[in-house]
Amino acid sequence: MATIPNTPFHQKLRGDFKVFVYYLHQHLGLPVPTPLQYDIADFLQHGRKRTCIQAFRGCGKSHLTAAYVVWRLLCNAETKIMVVSASKERADAFSTFTQRVIWELEGLEYLRPDPNQRQSKISFDVKPAVADQSPSVKSVGITGQLTGSRADLIIADDIEVLNNVFTQTSRDKLGEAVREFDAILKPLPTSRVLFLGTPQTEDSLYTKLPDRGYEVRVWPARIPDEKMVEAYGDTLAPYVQALDRAVGEPTDPDRFDDGDLIEREASYGKAGFAMQFMLSTSLSDTERFPLKVRDLIVMHIDPDTAPLKLQWGPLEERVYRDLPCVAMRGDKMFPPMNVGDITSEYTGSILAIDPAGRGKDETGYAVVKMINGYLYIPAAGGLQGGYDKDTLVELSHIAKKHKVNEVIYESNFGDGMFGQLLGPVLAGIHPCTLEEVRHSTQKERRIIDTLEPVMMNHKLVISPEVIESDYRTAMKYEQAVRQSKMMIYQMTRLTTERGCLRHDDRLDALAIGVARFTEQMHRDEEMGINQQKEDALDRELAKFMDHATTPLGHRSGPSSNTWISSFGINGLN
Repeated sequence: MATIPNTPFHQKLRGDFKVFVYYLHQHLGLPVPTPLQYDIADFLQHGRKRTCIQAFRGCGKSHLTAAYVVWRLLCNAETKIMVVSASKERADAFSTFTQRVIWELEGLEYLRPDPNQRQSKISFDVKPAVADQSPSVKSVGITGQLTGSRADLIIADDIEVLNNVFTQTSRDKLGEAVREFDAILKPLPTSRVLFLGTPQTEDSLYTKLPDRGYEVRVWPARIPDEKMVEAYGDTLAPYVQALDRAVGEPTDPDRFDDGDLIEREASYGKAGFAMQFMLSTSLSDTERFPLKVRDLIVMHIDPDTAPLKLQWGPLEERVYRDLPCVAMRGDKMFPPMNVGDITSEYTGSILAIDPAGRGKDETGYAVVKMINGYLYIPAAGGLQGGYDKDTLVELSHIAKKHKVNEVIYESNFGDGMFGQLLGPVLAGIHPCTLEEVRHSTQKERRIIDTLEPVMMNHKLVISPEVIESDYRTAMKYEQAVRQSKMMIYQMTRLTTERGCLRHDDRLDALAIGVARFTEQMHRDEEMGINQQKEDALDRELAKFMDHATTPLGHRSGPSSNTWISSFGINGLN
């Protein structure tokens, strides 16, 4: 067994985790830890048995916690630690860093494993540890094999990511998975579960941890205002509360000054910045975010015909649980409660396009079909690129597939150049009307003014295939922008504030298409149904008369009057 050094140097490192952090930064050539980082380090050392650290992106919480793992082994080489992340790769990266610190940091030589001990990046021992089924450090994905493991310290590092919280079912599964921690944790006074993370949705797992007995501590990027302080409750770090700075000033100016945060807010959008940097999940304010997915009708859409009447009804037992839903907390998608038995062909069908403009990388599109005051969306999404041939061809094929009779596009950027390029391509694939539209009002207000009345009256019908495609196509982007690319995310995070969204291409295309039909949607749906019935009766009567008369227009026989009178029709002689 290795001799455990107890020199003054080692005593000093073991006595205060902040000293160890400083020493590690010196070795790695990093700047001296900031006061905010020291505060997180202090909470790591002295927090309760069940704790959760929520700190803004880039503040170094995972780096500090990896250092904390090494420090715990420095204090007690018999400690068994399990690192759990959303993916196995993420957990392995955490474990690999801790292993490298042990191998490279001067003074930790006695912790380096012998050849006969476990030494892989996913499972390794420290030299003084006695033989045990559980390694000193083990990494595993949240969906991996947790059962059967035992640990003194469980680190749940970013176990909540977009991939595993996009449906209610997946959020429930994540919540159940973390319950396994209680079975893994050894019943010792020093045992501990530590969550690290940034909320991915308003219905975040981290918001439920206080109800499970966890001490949650939040470090936002800026000094919050009174309303946000009230929303944080007792989770706001006392360090942040004690800072003598004005509302909105950076909490860690040594690393993220005001200019840097302004750039990040512009990049993420106000809603994304509030989630990722202010750690605020209490944003579902009806007035600020007026567009709710619960106001939509979600159902499969026939390409040629649709019901003339639908009955909206958000019945909890019928909620879509397996559809990707990145809406606000508690905002859910529902099918219609009743579907009318009268169907008819669409009275209009268009493809609306928001071409990629300056600084954008997607062209948004939406197919909108109308019948009897309802707008059906069988296709919508975003395409990478804007004026290139591949994008123009794909848009033309979308128009052909959905048999649209008109294509409209926004011409605010390029002075109609997009239409000049699209026109010849469209003519060769699906000849139809091509028209440009131009807007001069603030985009955010225009989109809300267009979509809110239609959605509030439950006249917007979206296919579940659109929602699935919206999610799937956004997943090809890097993690930081995936949500902001999704139409449903854009819809439910839109406010009247200019620049509130990081991206809005897909939502804007939908609004352009809906606006095209707004004037035609004022007719009463019952009047439409009655008109359809009258038209159908007229057609049947016309067919009867064709069969009941001779080619010269005379009645075909003496019994014809009986047939005609049975319909209550007079004066046909």
